[in-house]
Amino acid sequence: MEGIPQAQLTSGNLKPKWQERFAFFDQYGNPSSAAYKDALKAAPIGKRLLIGMNFIAFFFGPIYLFVLGLWKKNLSLLGISVVVIVAIQILQGATGIAIPRALDTGINVAISVMYGVLTNYAYYLKKTTGKQGWNPFEGMRVI
Repeated sequence: MEGIPQAQLTSGNLKPKWQERFAFFDQYGNPSSAAYKDALKAAPIGKRLLIGMNFIAFFFGPIYLFVLGLWKKNLSLLGISVVVIVAIQILQGATGIAIPRALDTGINVAISVMYGVLTNYAYYLKKTTGKQGWNPFEGMRVI
């Protein structure tokens, strides 16, 4: 089976949107690579959204990652979320200053975006290499 990308071996049982995402990752590499960044910038907006964001994960992140079998990464993301929320609560309790509602909403949206952006490549790694580590940011670009 040499020369055949692993995604093509497993893509027969995937929906077309996942097949397109996997083909993109096969061709251009992980999200931190220069080829990926260039190809994503050159792609039309619809394809950019398909590859770069998972809207089901954005809205239903913790549940969807468990459904996809990404439970280790999901627990890591839940842990990050809990740490952020607890830190905010401690800060509010220590200072007596409540954070504005807009900031609270922004933090919640940021956590949802984190789920949406990380899911596609994490699922690709699981299906093609069997990697199911605890690091949800594996292969991702930081900025």
